Amino acid sequence: MNRRDFVRSTGLAAGAVACGAAFAEEPHMKRFTEQRWILDNIIQANGVDWDQSRTGGLISSIGPEAQGDVAAIRSRIKKLADFPSAFESVARKREALAIEAEQNGFKITARENYYAAAQYWASAQWTILENSPKNYFYNSKKRDLFTKYAGMADHHIEPVWIPFMGKALPGWFHLPPDYTGGKIPVILAVPGMDGWKERSVGLHGDRWLDRGFAVLAIEGPGQYECPLLGIYVTMGGWEQAGPALYSWLAARPEVDAARIGIMGSSFGSFAGVIVAGSEPRFRAIATQGLHHQPGGFVHDEEASPTFKRRFMYMSGFIDEAAYDEFAKTLVLDKYFSSMKMPYMALGGDADELSPLIYTEELFKLLKGPKRLVVYQDGRHGIGGVPAAANGPNTSTLTADWMLTQMDGKTFPSERWFVEASGRVVKTPL
Repeated sequence: MNRRDFVRSTGLAAGAVACGAAFAEEPHMKRFTEQRWILDNIIQANGVDWDQSRTGGLISSIGPEAQGDVAAIRSRIKKLADFPSAFESVARKREALAIEAEQNGFKITARENYYAAAQYWASAQWTILENSPKNYFYNSKKRDLFTKYAGMADHHIEPVWIPFMGKALPGWFHLPPDYTGGKIPVILAVPGMDGWKERSVGLHGDRWLDRGFAVLAIEGPGQYECPLLGIYVTMGGWEQAGPALYSWLAARPEVDAARIGIMGSSFGSFAGVIVAGSEPRFRAIATQGLHHQPGGFVHDEEASPTFKRRFMYMSGFIDEAAYDEFAKTLVLDKYFSSMKMPYMALGGDADELSPLIYTEELFKLLKGPKRLVVYQDGRHGIGGVPAAANGPNTSTLTADWMLTQMDGKTFPSERWFVEASGRVVKTPL
């Protein structure tokens, strides 16, 4: 029985599969099957980052020491099937180094290697689009080693489970290294469809912790660990996630309930808008790597077939025709119309996954203060173009803007266009 038949026989809403463990079968996608040989040749010709800078994200989160690992990974991956074993090999190497360092009393070395190993185990999961024993094994290794890192980290980290629709969303709650008590602002970090909560806070110099924020790094419906828990993407699910996440944070003694912001990246820019539009008590929202096209046609039908296939898994579908019907529900108009808190979005004018025109149209629906920052020639990841190198740094701009919103400062509603030279041209919105 495929998921469409299961949904019909049980009366569940499309995509809302009750038990992830019951399904150990990959999505069936025509374009992926037909283009697999092309995809493998593209990977061989262009390397592991053929579609986006995933290894750049690893180096950014782990630090410069990851460059050697990444070089080894790049040399091993020549086709899509190479991903799990290539990342597993460096994960095992880092895990062994962590254990050795811990046994010898080198706490800092141990924690850094535990953190790196957890990132590589998570990366090994990326191409596994079924709830298989290997996926569960990689997930358990990721969680176990990140737990060991958390026990040695330079700041408080705890695993958390947020009650949600009879289940629980997984997360990690971080407090700044210098936290001594009292109520502080917090960021709800929503990763992209290829991101995971363990990477949301970097090993060194995290932009949020350094500014005095706590961070709740989560995976919402459909994201990374959630399909293994039987929690898949639905619009209604993300709507219910908003109040659930806010209420959990507001009940924490460390959190100032009036200063809770949202940061969403890539798919997190889609999900983050639903969360903000469904829960008005959030103070502000910032997103980048925008994902706002209704139905996601470009993402699903024109980009690398790995994108659609992964989102089919995230939303609980094996059958492509059933997924295509579900994708028609992925529309953000009502959530943009509902948001009244300050919103800043950063994107590229050459975004290949969600054309900027859709974000610009949705911005017209916003009722609160708004800023749209557009980088000339920027693609979905924004970086790697002169505007990103010469203009405002996306991470710094976002973090500083969020800090001003926690302080209640106002700003004019504007569109910023960052030219290749770095010059910023501002026009009213």
